[in-house]
Amino acid sequence: MSVSLALFALAAQQIVVPLGKVQKVERLPAPIATAGPAFARACKENDDWDRPAPPVRVHGNSYYVGTCGISAILVTGTDGHVLIDSGTDKGADLVAANIRRLGFQLSDVRWLLHSHEHHDHVGGHARMQQLTGAQVAASANAAAVLRSGLTGEGDPQFGILPKMIPVPVARTLKGGDKLRLGPIQLTAVETKGHTHGALSWTWVSCEGAICRNMAYVDSLSPVSRDDYRFTDHPDVVAAFRDSIARVAALDCEILLTPHPSASNMIQRFAGKAPLFDPRGCADYGVAKTKQLDERLAKEAAAK
Repeated sequence: MSVSLALFALAAQQIVVPLGKVQKVERLPAPIATAGPAFARACKENDDWDRPAPPVRVHGNSYYVGTCGISAILVTGTDGHVLIDSGTDKGADLVAANIRRLGFQLSDVRWLLHSHEHHDHVGGHARMQQLTGAQVAASANAAAVLRSGLTGEGDPQFGILPKMIPVPVARTLKGGDKLRLGPIQLTAVETKGHTHGALSWTWVSCEGAICRNMAYVDSLSPVSRDDYRFTDHPDVVAAFRDSIARVAALDCEILLTPHPSASNMIQRFAGKAPLFDPRGCADYGVAKTKQLDERLAKEAAAK
């Protein structure tokens, strides 16, 4: 899909995150091969959060640098790079190793973003910030969790998740806000439900003349501690449905998710299922609606 110059001009007018003076990246490494089959061989059906996996060039300047079970997405550019999610505290070093393996400098990672504020996805933020010097941007609800290291009381999994190492947050973002770093522009999409501070992200990634609409979409799974009933929290159920509808409507051609298994990423990286799929976000929305409806039905049956 071609992206017009008019779209780029419009996007440039919508920047809401000031960056100040930016130091150029001295050298970008030559693009690597996709490496998806190597990822599939290393991970197979194993979704261990801290199992090492080779990095994958997804499309253009977008790379998978996470583990077998937890995603981390690196978007690279001449003015620095953006990393979405850092994995667990232990997994952060594996993510850093993958960034180095691709030939990128950790010091060129300028921003750390998040999907949702749980230890399996942002537990490594403190370590990653230590390694890179990057600033952290987060939604207001996620920022409170990151700064304290404690899961919010309204979280369906409150009380069962471990404390994280606190990390300072430089910017707070809301749905629709755009973070720009040189030629990189990412748009935050509010996707509350799994957590109160969850964000998804969209951007355009080009490989030569072929540009794709990328979407890194949050888990949106109704998971909770044993004594939590979504039925007793209609506001949370409403947030889920609003978020699912928002995701389903995205113009999304390559879907990525915080847990690779949630969007069949192992098979897609291996070439056994389409990586490019204009219906990816819509189908994801259908699957998440089914999960939510099944959870609510189970709660009703147990009453």
